[in-house]
Amino acid sequence: MSKTVKETKAAKDAKAAKEKAARKKKVYFKVDQNKLDRASEMMRALAHPLRLTILEFIDKNKVINVNKIYNTLHLEQSITSQHLKILRQAGLVKTRRDGKFIFYSLDYATIQRAVTTIDKFS
Repeated sequence: MSKTVKETKAAKDAKAAKEKAARKKKVYFKVDQNKLDRASEMMRALAHPLRLTILEFIDKNKVINVNKIYNTLHLEQSITSQHLKILRQAGLVKTRRDGKFIFYSLDYATIQRAVTTIDKFS
């Protein structure tokens, strides 16, 4: 190898090492992406006024059938189902099937953790 090629390679290696060190210096904490995604999903679920109304309605009734939710709140069945799916995926509600009926209840432990976390940022 010629002296110029060695110098070029050495310069590239030095530049790469410098960039790597700079990236390391910029990271002050490590975020678990899975936890961040889960928390984001939960906050998104809680940030919608209609979903909060649905949660409050379920809380008042403890366990309730999906038909009762949309009939009492005067919502379309498809809209109610979409919102309940988001709440279920966020872990805020639990479901129980009885024949063709699905009953919803709140996961109070998950909701309490979310509220506690939100209060820390307020």
